[in-house]
Amino acid sequence: LPSYDRYQGDGAKSEIAVTMARSIEDLMRVVSVRSAVYIAEQECPYMEEFDGNDFCAAHLLGYIGNEPAGCIRVRYFADFAKIERLAVRKEFRNTRLSFQLVRAAIDLCRVKGYQRLYGHAQKRLVNFWSRFGFELFEGGQEIVFSDFDYVEMQMKTERHPTAITIGIDPYMII
Repeated sequence: LPSYDRYQGDGAKSEIAVTMARSIEDLMRVVSVRSAVYIAEQECPYMEEFDGNDFCAAHLLGYIGNEPAGCIRVRYFADFAKIERLAVRKEFRNTRLSFQLVRAAIDLCRVKGYQRLYGHAQKRLVNFWSRFGFELFEGGQEIVFSDFDYVEMQMKTERHPTAITIGIDPYMII
């Protein structure tokens, strides 16, 4: 199974798995995780956290066992994809879930044919994002959002060998 679609609903207590959010129930899990992390912990205003882009984005949901523990959002643009809103609940930060969520998001973008990925990283997390191949965006801006300092980062990658293209099995596109 692809890295972004491994959760089967029957995980062992400490098993880490990621899946696509496919239902309103899954989206509610995403909202719950982001609310716990961004609104409760980081005191981000509701209007900044839930900005209207959630219904035009893909969401990946990370599980520890059967407990929704983290999430990440991906938005698609003409020639790049933006990976954003990585959140892992406090009690699960000693796991490798954040790494699996980012890797799954990168894999999903590559399968969709994207070769350029973009994101805003909190300054304190630049090294984390660098582990995946993200680099500071040359000429990029520093921004302040919800009282945190962010920098622009990008990653150049190759399309996945089985990237979705016109001419493949139509059921893959569905």
